[in-house]
Amino acid sequence: MLSEATAHHSPWARALSLLLAVPIGLLLLIHPAAMLDNHGHYSHSLLMLVMWGVSAGFVHGVGFVPRFWLWSVLFGPWVGWPAMLLGYGLLTAANLG
Repeated sequence: MLSEATAHHSPWARALSLLLAVPIGLLLLIHPAAMLDNHGHYSHSLLMLVMWGVSAGFVHGVGFVPRFWLWSVLFGPWVGWPAMLLGYGLLTAANLG
């Protein structure tokens, strides 16, 4: 398992961050209705987490490492990846439901 410092410098981890962030980010910008549930509603609290994850994915993916430890954790891969995977899970549930 990668340590926090290793994940910040690994090109594979950065590529994974971008590969997760770009599709879900574009989908949220171009076709946000794809995230509607079967009742036609959004889960705003969950989508906020997904947007945070997308932001973290872009921050980490382009190679920016915040100096302040809290920002480094909040916009690092260990927070971003699960939040983006949550977004893909919500998208799957919305399209299957």
